[in-house]
Amino acid sequence: MTWLSPKNSSRTGIRCLFLSLLSAGLAAAQTVPPEILERLEKAEKAAANAQTAGDNGWMLVSSALVLMMTAPGLALFYGGLVRKKNVLGTMMHSFLMMGLVTVIWALFGYSLAFGGTADSKWIGDLSFAFMNGVGTAPNGDYAGTIPHLTFMVYQLMFAVITPALISGAFAERIKFTGMMLFMTLWLIIVYLPMAHMVWGKGGYFGALGTGIQAFDFAGGTVVHITSGVSALVCAMYLGKRKGYGSEAMRPHSVVLSTVGAALLWVGWFGFNAGSALNASGLASSAFVATHFGAAAAAMAWLFAEWMVIGKPSMLGAISGAVAGLVAITPASGFVTPMSALMIGAIAGVVCFLMVAKVKAMFGYDDALDAFGVHGIGGTLGAILTGVFATKEVNDLRAGMPMGLVDGNGGQVMNQIIASAVAWGLGIVGTLVILFVVDKIAGLRTTDAEETEGLDLSMHGEEGYHMEG
Repeated sequence: MTWLSPKNSSRTGIRCLFLSLLSAGLAAAQTVPPEILERLEKAEKAAANAQTAGDNGWMLVSSALVLMMTAPGLALFYGGLVRKKNVLGTMMHSFLMMGLVTVIWALFGYSLAFGGTADSKWIGDLSFAFMNGVGTAPNGDYAGTIPHLTFMVYQLMFAVITPALISGAFAERIKFTGMMLFMTLWLIIVYLPMAHMVWGKGGYFGALGTGIQAFDFAGGTVVHITSGVSALVCAMYLGKRKGYGSEAMRPHSVVLSTVGAALLWVGWFGFNAGSALNASGLASSAFVATHFGAAAAAMAWLFAEWMVIGKPSMLGAISGAVAGLVAITPASGFVTPMSALMIGAIAGVVCFLMVAKVKAMFGYDDALDAFGVHGIGGTLGAILTGVFATKEVNDLRAGMPMGLVDGNGGQVMNQIIASAVAWGLGIVGTLVILFVVDKIAGLRTTDAEETEGLDLSMHGEEGYHMEG
């Protein structure tokens, strides 16, 4: 027989007590009263509902902000830049897209952009046609905390503004019927496939897809490159405005354009920060990057203009701001605030040179500089996203390096390839559409119609009535 010392006896007692308490705790855990489980379940459900409510509220506001970018934002911005005899016709190009694109989107556009399976690399299918299956329940493939309807209408607003951007290139010289047919076909042939390739389920350029993984947080390739490059093609196909280069074609109201640019700046927070698809820290990061990029570009364009031309202008400041907003768009959810400042500053200078120098060198009449700002700014931003994307902001790859600053230089090449495809689709698709529309409905106004102004010749109304 072994005798236990007082010390050993004490230790043994403590061990027995611990084991007894542990056993009792385990038993209690296995027999939690039903009312406690019910309370826990309700608390968990309430937390989930609160997140859904917060995310959905933010996304509905973001949807409204992006729609505001088209009208009144873009409508005022473009409307002020043309001569007063064309102000209503120009503004109508933007306003019309709110109706035309919405109808197409509801019928089949949304489905072709965001429908499909994991094998749908280039275009979606008709699974969501006529809003089939698009209800208040979330779609886990895209946004798990907001209704599918909210996601759908948010993406609609991007589809609305993209073709409207092109109108800046052919302003003051396109027939209304030709413009409507062109915009319809362009949305279907160019925008919907590009949107699916980058953002749709199974898309070839999806950030986490099985193809070439490209980063486009809010539309550098999908929105700005496609529209900007297509704008250049339109400008060259339609030819110069009557009197271009020999007559003064100054903006009739920089005041209107300034108000429009300010609305675009504010609306862009919904465009970029909303692309987080929830009210999260990532949305805050994109919000700050958006503001910093726009501010840096506005200052950079202003000082470049001051140095080259001799005077800083209001038109230069607002043009620079828009250029910065364009360039930061693909990068907004991937870069730090300081990187956003750098992207904005580079975009401000480069886009200024495109508008002030390169356009004159080549002689094309991009009336409102849609290519110089959106085509070049979007391309620049898409490539610089590959440089400055970092896992410190968006750990999309679960610890793996994101962009060049993280040590992943290959991402720059991915961005270049995606941008090149957007360029190619924009050029080829637009050329084909222009040729077809020109044969069917005609594109260019007559000299008499252009001289009179599109407001009267196309719509029978005037923007201003000066009486007395």
